[in-house]
Amino acid sequence: QVQLVESGGGLVQAGGSLRLSCAASGRTVSSYAMGWFRQAPGKEREFVGSIHSRSGRAYYAEFVKGRFTISRDNAKNMVYVQMNSLKPEDTGVYYCAARGGNIEALTPRAWDYWGQGTQVTVSS
Repeated sequence: QVQLVESGGGLVQAGGSLRLSCAASGRTVSSYAMGWFRQAPGKEREFVGSIHSRSGRAYYAEFVKGRFTISRDNAKNMVYVQMNSLKPEDTGVYYCAARGGNIEALTPRAWDYWGQGTQVTVSS
């Protein structure tokens, strides 16, 4: 089992920045690919980006490329997403996820473990 706890959400104005954190615990977390998803009200959960277990190679959805950066610190069992140039359409609940496979997994059902989510609200 892997337990994930997100933090760092909040209210920010358009153009601002937020850094979300995901604290992981349980089985050898460093061997898992880690990902971020988001879900806006009335919409399906969508892939934001992910990061390889050890190489640090990241993979992003097109709509966040150049604005979001995912990183991880395996020594601390932490994963981060730095979100810059935020837009109102970035509003939603952001979830951290883990899986034992590759990072190019865009569908939520491909991910094995989930956190409870943290709310991000971007005002215009």
